Parts: sequence; structure tokens; C-alpha cells
Amino acid sequence: MVEAMAKFLRESRIRKALSDKIVIYESHVRAFWNTARYEESDKMTHSVLRKKDEKGKDIDMEFKFGVGDLRRVLDLKDSDDDRTIMSEHLAKGLWCRMGFTGHINGKMTKTSFSKAYRYLMHCMVQSLSHRKGAYNEVSDYIMNTVTSLVLNRRYNISQVIQEYMKENGQDKSDRYIMYPRFIMMMINDQFKDLPKNRNDIMDMMQERNK
Repeated sequence: MVEAMAKFLRESRIRKALSDKIVIYESHVRAFWNTARYEESDKMTHSVLRKKDEKGKDIDMEFKFGVGDLRRVLDLKDSDDDRTIMSEHLAKGLWCRMGFTGHINGKMTKTSFSKAYRYLMHCMVQSLSHRKGAYNEVSDYIMNTVTSLVLNRRYNISQVIQEYMKENGQDKSDRYIMYPRFIMMMINDQFKDLPKNRNDIMDMMQERNK
């Protein structure tokens, strides 16, 4: 069953976002979140990255992206017209078909689903979770994504990701390193010459355990 789920994810419209091979450089991702802000005027996330010029002097570079950029770089195959909330009736019906054993109105965890679907939930939570820690818990947004994929329904995951980035950027007191894979993919799309040091590679397992 694991092989079937792996095949399902490889053929899904979020394949690139989940499995694209990407090396994450911690200093660049941290620099993004240290300066990230969302501007309502252009509906884009703005930040500042730093590199050295030909004389070895540090220079700042503006970095910005919107929902359309996320959609293109992560190849999410959604649109602005797609919904951002799935029908609760559809979602809960799917949970039951997936062998959900918890309380239908309670907290969802990976282990609450039948063994056949735990691998699917594990991949989704590890790749898409917007939360700090809690990597056993399945958030409503991830369950909405699963519902849209399994039932082949339209869902604007690009907009949802942008909204959680916006929320994190506005939290000055408890901002954390959210979506490091996605941020690095966006950085690589716009900047080809940022310094990349092997000692700067982010250990994702260590980061998740913080």
C-alpha cells in the first residue's frame, strides 16, 4: 500500500512541492524571515537578502513574490478562482473512508488513520505543515489538501500557503522558520548567484525537533 501511496503522490498536482530535490541554506532562509513583511498594496511578500559584490562588499537585494509566483515555482496547478476551504461534509466523509479512528470533531493525528493511509499523511505533514513542531498532528489545511487530491476537487493551496506566510511575518514575537523548502525554491528562482556554503546546509530533522 505504501508503494501505491507513493505513486499517487508522484502523480499528484503537488508533486514538485512535496518531492523536488532542494538544498536548503539556513542563512538565506533565516535572512528571509528576519526581514519578511507582507504588503497589502501589491499583495506580495517582501524581504531582503544579502550577498557580496565583486569587491567583497555586502549588498542588499530586494526579494518579493506573490501567490502567482508560488503557484508557478511550486507547480501547484491551482488558480485564484479555486476555493480555500473544502466542504466539511466531504472532508469528514473521506476521513471515515480512510479508517479514521479518532473523534470526528476532535484533533486529527497521523496515527488516527488506518495503516494504509498513514504514509500519505506522514508525507503531507512533513512537507506542508505550517506549524512549529506538532509533526504528528494533521491540520485542517493539510486535510483540505488531502481531500482535494483524493476526491480530485479544486483547491487554492497557493493562496493558503501565502496566508500562513503572511501570518508568520506579522508575528514579531514568535516568528519562526516556516516552509524552508518553499522559501529556498523561491529564492533559487530569483537569485542564481547567492553564496552557498556546505556548512550552511539546514538539517531539517534537527529543525523540526526544536
